[in-house]
Amino acid sequence: MQGFFVTGTDTDVGKTLVSAWLMTHLDADYWKPVQAGAEPETDSVTVRRLADIPAGRILPEAYVLPEAVAPHEAARRAGITIDMAKLEAPETDRLLIVEGAGGLLVPLTGTDYVIDLAAELHLPVILVARSTLGTINHTLLSIEALRRRGLPLAGVVINGPETPHNRVAIERYGEVNVIAEIPWLPELTRASLLEIEPELDLEKLARAEM
Repeated sequence: MQGFFVTGTDTDVGKTLVSAWLMTHLDADYWKPVQAGAEPETDSVTVRRLADIPAGRILPEAYVLPEAVAPHEAARRAGITIDMAKLEAPETDRLLIVEGAGGLLVPLTGTDYVIDLAAELHLPVILVARSTLGTINHTLLSIEALRRRGLPLAGVVINGPETPHNRVAIERYGEVNVIAEIPWLPELTRASLLEIEPELDLEKLARAEM
């Protein structure tokens, strides 16, 4: 299996936007293993709408939990037990873009975290970070967590207004490449996402044995 595991330094940093951006640049399928919160729409629906792709390239979630809270709590409130064995990646002949829930240390079960799911899937990780104040600390902590587990990090995508000094610090102290910077876009469409060119070869990164 080849592709990317998309995770974030925090919630609401733009993982779904980055997933849609990746889908516009790659012949890939998208999978959200655990969806917490279904209103106003799921992340799968958002990715399909923004990337403007056929329904068949969106693979069904393993769990859709009603409330938009951390997955372990959303599952508890719904009376559901998340079984990590059910989070095995679906088969596909394409590259696979997997979007995690929240950040790396968000719990999925009583003993497992998003980072454990990333480890099980053996995909290079794309870490999504905001561009604004606080991003250096959150990004470096996430990079450290990935490296302590020996997980492959393809690079960082930065979301938000251009903040060159934060990018320089992330690349220098994190010893990581920035794959792209996505600014605030007046309109979120397939066309606007296609205009943002990756700074690295996504196809090569997705197929690399890291």
